[in-house]
Amino acid sequence: MSQVQRMSRLMVKTLRESPADAETLSHQLLVRAGYVRRTSAGIWSWLPLGKKVLDNISRVVREEMDAIGGQEVLLPALLPREPYEASGRWEEYGDLLFRLKDRKGADYLLGPTHEEIFTQVVKDQCTSYKDLPVMLYQIQTKYRDEARPRSGVLRGREFQMKDSYSFDTTDEGLAESYALHRGAYQKIFARLGLDFRIVSAVSGAMGGSASEEFLAPAAAGEDTFVDCPNCDYAANTEAVTFAAPAADTAEHGPVEELDTPDTPTIETLAAHLGVPASATLKNLLVKVDGEITAVGVPGDREVDLGKLGEHLAPAVVELVTAEDFEERPDLVRGYVGPQGLKIRYIADPRVAAGTAWVTGANKPDTHARNVVCGRDFEVDDYLDVVVVEEGDPCPACGAGLKLDRAIEIGHIFQLGRKYADTFQLDVLGQQGKPVRVTMGSYGIGVSRAVAALAEQTADDQGLCWPQEIAPADVHVVAAGKALQTELALDVSEQLSAAGLRVLVDERAGVSPGVKFTDAELIGVPHILVAGRRSAEGVVELKDRRTGEREELTVAEAIARLTA
Repeated sequence: MSQVQRMSRLMVKTLRESPADAETLSHQLLVRAGYVRRTSAGIWSWLPLGKKVLDNISRVVREEMDAIGGQEVLLPALLPREPYEASGRWEEYGDLLFRLKDRKGADYLLGPTHEEIFTQVVKDQCTSYKDLPVMLYQIQTKYRDEARPRSGVLRGREFQMKDSYSFDTTDEGLAESYALHRGAYQKIFARLGLDFRIVSAVSGAMGGSASEEFLAPAAAGEDTFVDCPNCDYAANTEAVTFAAPAADTAEHGPVEELDTPDTPTIETLAAHLGVPASATLKNLLVKVDGEITAVGVPGDREVDLGKLGEHLAPAVVELVTAEDFEERPDLVRGYVGPQGLKIRYIADPRVAAGTAWVTGANKPDTHARNVVCGRDFEVDDYLDVVVVEEGDPCPACGAGLKLDRAIEIGHIFQLGRKYADTFQLDVLGQQGKPVRVTMGSYGIGVSRAVAALAEQTADDQGLCWPQEIAPADVHVVAAGKALQTELALDVSEQLSAAGLRVLVDERAGVSPGVKFTDAELIGVPHILVAGRRSAEGVVELKDRRTGEREELTVAEAIARLTA
């Protein structure tokens, strides 16, 4: 028998207006409906209704993880520096890492993710191939010192996450563990009622090779992904790759210098020469671990610094400064060209061998025409570094790509042996020799899933939770008088006895209008009203999502809800 939760005893304070700093729909509604309250920037308190939703999501995650053989553990959030220093992530995480010292001066951190610690646990517990494969997971609070925490629980500095890790002795075993997690994630997000896409991704600071993201399309999303309307290709924009075009074999004239005063930008240059921006070569200067590097892209495209950073990780990428130009007089600001440069030159694949460009001449107020890739300059590294645009050709079929916004709700990685190498994670193999273990890492944003669901399912009246994760199955409303209240409480007890989770609003002195507004805002899937026909034993049943209403006898309503 489920417990009946009375609104008169529930700690919930609903708001009629959204907080002034609430930017996204989920932020507005979760605060207004009394699910969360802000404690500090990026730090949130989960109130009773919010905790129920959070726990329901965790329950679904646990059930599906257990179904594929996952074993739940709980590791500390306060972690010593040494394992992260060994992996290099003490430095790689930079300012995102919460660092602290204990009273003896020893360095610690608040865990953003736990690859290092899980590797050490398995090294301690598993010594033979007979102990593997093993899949371990935890649902735990994680910490990242976000520069601009925003959007409520979507981007906080403290958040709930499920992270799991697989350990296998072979690459084939890793592929199988990865497939099991991929399938479990599909079931989890389907049960939660999320609309989601699986897209190719990059591994970033996590390391490893194969990587996919699970994205929930939403206007509030901070991730941009591409979707092909003609085939099943989908990818995070940072993972989109384009094949280099065939070499241009056309004959081009010699390099010709052009007097181009006051044309330090592509726009001013193209207007001055009367050429399209696509005929020019843009050369962006960055520092890669302090070393000045040039990045060349067609003039009508922009460099995606995030994408560049992912390609070059763990190196730190930053833009050059005015002081850098002062120290390098050979680099003329606004007029840099790749010909004759004495620095590393990275180019987008569109800057193919044989292509001719209008670009800087490395002299003030001067550009050069017919600067040919492979003849007048060489490319050290080709990387996909342009910002992907709507209509770019699909790498799989060539059709024009579509761009959409989404919230990242899950990410899975085939880490390989990166962390096993760092911590020398070996087991005794079948042949009696040590075998290096290979790993996978798999994350789900549990608290983020709450916000993603709110973004996708809310309407003009408020939240609208799917049945599986709602804080209750039925929200019973007593429309005012003693008779209605008596009937509402009686029906609530009957529904509870039938196994349903019930929230009943029997508050005295609160108008029916306020109760109805709160019921819509809180978003339980079914609203049952004991109203004007209570004396006849008739109630109104409303579907929160569709808005459909139906008058039923109490017996009919209970039968409908418990069917």
